[in-house]
Amino acid sequence: REKGYFYIDKTNFIKEWWEAGDEVTLITRPRRFGKTLNMSMLESFFSIKYADRGDLFEKFSIWKYKEYQQIQGTYPVISLSFAGIKEDNYAITKSKIYDLLRNLYSDYEFLLDSECLSGNDKNFMRRVLGDMGDTEATMAIHYLSKFLQRYYHKKVIILLDEYDTPMQ
Repeated sequence: REKGYFYIDKTNFIKEWWEAGDEVTLITRPRRFGKTLNMSMLESFFSIKYADRGDLFEKFSIWKYKEYQQIQGTYPVISLSFAGIKEDNYAITKSKIYDLLRNLYSDYEFLLDSECLSGNDKNFMRRVLGDMGDTEATMAIHYLSKFLQRYYHKKVIILLDEYDTPMQ
């Protein structure tokens, strides 16, 4: 978009999705349909990481709504893509998922210095960041969302892309 390439404004999807108020949304479409692009757009719109990036949306339809201008960049967002996990071996697949979770947690290491996490919570984070076991791996996203909700005092948006790739 910044280089003047062809771009179709899909920001109305943000409003449509948000106003549906669904607890869980599963988007199933054929390959090359734009699912990943839409998820990236949702992350860029809602994530606190993009708090000062309203400029990304100023020229698009979503920006005509004042209430959406106010919520842009104000939510904790966990975004994970399993697209790179295409192994034919269970042990390697599991190892790559563990690495994906470690990398995710490393983005939130600042929580270890926070007063909103208990000692047990911090120990859990350290295990995920270090020598994680199956229990930590299966609970990692759930616990991280709880930690972020406590820290930011807002519900967490979780975006999982290509979640089925490791199973294929």
